Amino acid sequence: MDESALIDHVTRQRWYGAKSRTVSHSELLDTVAIRQAEPQLTLALVEMRYDTGAHDIYQLLFSGNLDADPVDVLAGDAGSAREIVSAMRTGLTLQGSQGVAEFRPAEDFSALGRELGAAKLVSSEQSNSSIIFDDALILKVFRHLEPGINPELEMLRFLTEQGFRNIPALGGWYAYSGGPLTATLGLLQEYVAGAAGGWELALDEITDAPERFLDRLGRLGEVTAQMHTALGADPSDPAFAPEEPSFESLGLLTATVDEEIARVFLTLPDDDERLGPILGRGEEVREQLRLLTHAGSSGRVIRTHGDYHLGQTLMDGNDWVILDFEGEPARTLVERRRKRSPLRDVAGMLRSFAYAATAAELTRGAEIPESWEERARERFLESYLDTVDASLLPAGGAAIERLLAVFELEKAVYELRYELDNRPDWVGIPVAGIERLMNAAAEAL
Repeated sequence: MDESALIDHVTRQRWYGAKSRTVSHSELLDTVAIRQAEPQLTLALVEMRYDTGAHDIYQLLFSGNLDADPVDVLAGDAGSAREIVSAMRTGLTLQGSQGVAEFRPAEDFSALGRELGAAKLVSSEQSNSSIIFDDALILKVFRHLEPGINPELEMLRFLTEQGFRNIPALGGWYAYSGGPLTATLGLLQEYVAGAAGGWELALDEITDAPERFLDRLGRLGEVTAQMHTALGADPSDPAFAPEEPSFESLGLLTATVDEEIARVFLTLPDDDERLGPILGRGEEVREQLRLLTHAGSSGRVIRTHGDYHLGQTLMDGNDWVILDFEGEPARTLVERRRKRSPLRDVAGMLRSFAYAATAAELTRGAEIPESWEERARERFLESYLDTVDASLLPAGGAAIERLLAVFELEKAVYELRYELDNRPDWVGIPVAGIERLMNAAAEAL
């Protein structure tokens, strides 16, 4: 496959993440034949180098001859991906020209032995490619590769070892080592068929059964606390052992949020009535941030979900299932594996309640009682704090509230910038959140 054809193929894919960059060079770094008989299946690692000197490595899966007219199997013939699952079953190790691809099954995963029938591509996915087999298994293929173990595989393996069951069971994975990099290539999980997405369930039940959803949020608080307790349960594993945060790390958090506040408030339009409650108050917000972060302990840091909101949950029967442990896709793999306060996950979920309530009004015409969001927060937090390992959190309720406010402020300021750029009708959600946090901080201090 010549260089121009390779560049053209990769840059046309929806999972290609550098569409604004100019590609100066592309190279096929390695190929591994997964299946040599017809129809052939080839795994290829491709480097895309940009005019800035930076580069990315992508995983391609081709059916057919690379020199002729290759077909991306996860676009043209999703069924070919069965070969990857078959390789996991048998624990294959396959040699490429530079490195090796290893396919491994998870222990005690009985569904891995089933016959695979219908295969369909998840068309909504942007950064990865996923194939669902018979509404029972889902294979996630990581397209943009970074050196190191993928956080989702690492987290699922660890949570499984700790006995945390509110996740889709891990079925297997495949990885590459040697040559240009060592990286996770993909993983296989149980597909939770028939489950309701947490975000869609929230919009439905906030509209039709708001009290029932509040009860569900109590259970979600318990499940979240059990997840964090499990993630902080093994002091012998360096990748997961809870740590005392350094003074420098707390200072870095403050500086990062402070910089974002300054940047966003500097560009706020003066004539937008929706911004009235926060206009001209950037310095006040920054001062309250500094007071919050210098007032007491910050608890311990652990591995966290990293991108936690209602959209990362399912309701399977009467219990919650937590999904997508990759972390925030815009962050590097190193950043996504960084240990943080569990309260950062909690803050993300609390902000999700504010969005759900407003989205139910905007998209469903629901009349939400003014107290609903506050009750949702209380129900979730009460269950969470009653269940979580308290040694992971700051000592005392006031210290917990202060640190939680910092993370909520970080999230709400990010939301404000996003909504101004993308969804002007939703600007009121982060504005209300920032105003509430400012008022609460003023009262607490």
